[in-house]
Amino acid sequence: MLTHKIGLGGGCHWCTEGVFASLRGVTDIRQGWIASVGENSTFSEAIELCFEPDFITLQDLISIHLHTHACTANHAMRHKYRSAIYTYNNQQIAQCGGILRQLQPDFAETIVTQVLPFDKFKANKAELTDYLYTSPNRPFCQRYIHPKLQFLMQRFNKHVDHEKLTNAGLVL
Repeated sequence: MLTHKIGLGGGCHWCTEGVFASLRGVTDIRQGWIASVGENSTFSEAIELCFEPDFITLQDLISIHLHTHACTANHAMRHKYRSAIYTYNNQQIAQCGGILRQLQPDFAETIVTQVLPFDKFKANKAELTDYLYTSPNRPFCQRYIHPKLQFLMQRFNKHVDHEKLTNAGLVL
């Protein structure tokens, strides 16, 4: 099966990882920090994910990304939580820019998410990866990730891997 790769950043990498690990068609996630180039060359919390476009499209992934973090907030912590889509080739740059323009009407405020070229990845410590699924009842998970999963099931239910959630004891 053909897989594609994209990087996503916007909020806490534990939250982003938990959301995207709960989707059908996402085959691999690396959680940590991504750096781009130029003024975005510092590392910012993010994930790299591989996905099967026959199961979930890039547009669906970007829509989920925008709806599960503060994609319109240009807050003071954007250096740590850069709202970005990290691309691996020129075709993805153009495609992602078009998708952002198509999705803008979903939001009352202007989307601040940037389409940036991927430059470097730094993985988080192994014991801090797969944060949601290794211990889904942690207070952090209950407070921050579970509400995002509930939203995911309401708005993007057809993409949710319900079996994975159930097997992890995540009956939300």
